[in-house]
Amino acid sequence: IAATQPSTDWHLKENAREHHTSKFSSKELIVRRGQAFTITFNGTEQPEQNLIFIAETGPKPSKTTRTLATFDISSTVSKEGWSAVLQSSSSDSVSISISSPHDAVIGRYRLSVQSGSSSPESVGTFVLLFNPWSSGDDVFMPNKAECEEYVLEEFGIIFAGNKNHISSFGWNFGQFQGDILGICLSMMDRSLYYRQDPVTDVSHRHNPRYLGRVLSAMVNANDDQGVVLGNWSGKYEGGKNPSSWTGSGEILQSWKKSGFKPVKYGQCWVFAAVLTTVLRCLGIPTRTITNFSSAHDADGNLRVDEFYDADGNHLERGADSVWNFHVWNESWFTRNDLDPSYSGWQVLDATPQEESGGIYQCGPASRHAIKEGEVELDYDGPFVFAEVNADCMYWNYDSATGKKTLIYSKSTEIGASISTKAVGRDDRVDVTSDYKYEEGSAKEREIFKKARKKLGLEDKFDPTAPKQEEIEQKPDISGKFKVAGTLEVGKDLNLLLVLENLQSNAKTVNVNMTAWTTLYTRKRVSQIWKDSISVTLAPKEEKQFPIKIKYPEYHQQLTTDKTIQVTALCHVEDGIQVLVERNITLDDPAIDIQVLGEAKVNKEMFVEVAFTNPIDMEVKDCILQVEGSDLLQGTLELRIPPLKASEKSSTKFKLIPSEAGLKHLVINFSCDKFADIKTFKTVNVIN
Repeated sequence: IAATQPSTDWHLKENAREHHTSKFSSKELIVRRGQAFTITFNGTEQPEQNLIFIAETGPKPSKTTRTLATFDISSTVSKEGWSAVLQSSSSDSVSISISSPHDAVIGRYRLSVQSGSSSPESVGTFVLLFNPWSSGDDVFMPNKAECEEYVLEEFGIIFAGNKNHISSFGWNFGQFQGDILGICLSMMDRSLYYRQDPVTDVSHRHNPRYLGRVLSAMVNANDDQGVVLGNWSGKYEGGKNPSSWTGSGEILQSWKKSGFKPVKYGQCWVFAAVLTTVLRCLGIPTRTITNFSSAHDADGNLRVDEFYDADGNHLERGADSVWNFHVWNESWFTRNDLDPSYSGWQVLDATPQEESGGIYQCGPASRHAIKEGEVELDYDGPFVFAEVNADCMYWNYDSATGKKTLIYSKSTEIGASISTKAVGRDDRVDVTSDYKYEEGSAKEREIFKKARKKLGLEDKFDPTAPKQEEIEQKPDISGKFKVAGTLEVGKDLNLLLVLENLQSNAKTVNVNMTAWTTLYTRKRVSQIWKDSISVTLAPKEEKQFPIKIKYPEYHQQLTTDKTIQVTALCHVEDGIQVLVERNITLDDPAIDIQVLGEAKVNKEMFVEVAFTNPIDMEVKDCILQVEGSDLLQGTLELRIPPLKASEKSSTKFKLIPSEAGLKHLVINFSCDKFADIKTFKTVNVIN
């Protein structure tokens, strides 16, 4: 190359269009592996056949670790390694098409060019990502609409609530905004794997299975000063309440700005949403999954034990628990380490629940392997299998004597209405049948037994397990809680306890009832109500008992999860106890969003948000939080004056959309009486 400094044209626009990377707002070339990109050198006077290219990544690039490639100009694209093909040349410029292999290490590369015997000159850097559009890639996804949703879509819907009452909220993943890609690249370099052995770690970065596992550890703060610090105490001083976040961008940017100190605080959907952002950013198709009545089986026996005292209070005993819902991820890639039937969707879980290999990471577990009970296959099969399929044992525990008595066991309780967002629509899709055979079917029991057998649980005596005669005892009565009226924050809670005598002789029943506010993990926070009744049920008789919990009784104790657990422990004379339980999630009052006029690229537009105070007391400390990729930069925060009883507030703000297409505005409204009311609005931006 001549003494005059040649200039390089990276063809940013054209390459980005070809590589589905146009949404990144970067001055650096961002391309996908296994696909050619074009680069032009202006002011070169060397014959192009003498050019040698050097692409390298990581701290100690080498050919053996496949982090260094040297290649000269050839007439065809190499099937194996990197290659350069001449596209055109003139007296002072040369255009080259460079291709990387389908299984290249991903990350930031340094590109140099050497001509003849002179020393290599640096051309600059580019970023190489996974390529779900390319059939040779481990993350190849044949359905283009799915690629759009699971890689390019920056908006998501996360399902929550409980299995009787599924709710949902919007989330701004924002994987293409600002410096999110840069943060994702530095996240890989901060993992324990990289710190222990940087050269080996970087050489494994061609493998989505490896990176998925590493990043599931990095998204939580445990072990490695990762992104988000979990907090399930119900007290969130010194940080943000997990339910107040509306997107991943603010979290990832705070992590970077603070010098990579964990961001306070997260719960399961926050970990899953941040991992979705990171993996979509790197090009691995990823989605969030919500499992209702999700088991946390701490001791690996595929059984969850729940304890109650004689008054019906749920006791915090043992490490097992059942959550109203739990959110994790599925990522799409080939499992080269397993039989081909186990490729496809893989479960990853960044919520720190149990250690795996000594650190808080979980997965990838093949979803197909979970359905078939193949729990011995890598990684973390037993834990994920239990989340959707554990058996539930309910015990009465007497703290004075230490004696526990089985109330009943249930094999159909765990893993209900497993949900994810539809492709290209804002609807819920049920994927329960992809995780297990139908509850109560012979096949489902057969798979459960197979999983226990693989874990060696069928053969060995378990002193904590209920005896067969305990399991076979049949109760004399049945009971359930029915909801009467609406379940809304700010309103009284009306329920009916329905008891039915299953026998042909009369039964006397003493019922102890309690209600507690809880977290979504069913961890108890405050008792808000208790009562006891004694009833006689004639043969086969059904009776209903109304229960009212008034708003003033619960409003100060209600957590931001807005969940209440109501329990009735029925002591039947001369019979076994019956436990009736209902987990209730209260709905928020509505927020109304109106887009005023039409939305055009780079033109001011106005949005109006209205909220009516539904209770007969003043609400204050009102804050409106707004975000949305391509509609506004970062997060907008607006303070709203206090609202008297039944008063309506209306707030206007302006946006300047930066890109055309269907965009989503995510809104979060909080005040002293209502926490984190969420809604979203689709905005169709035109050019």
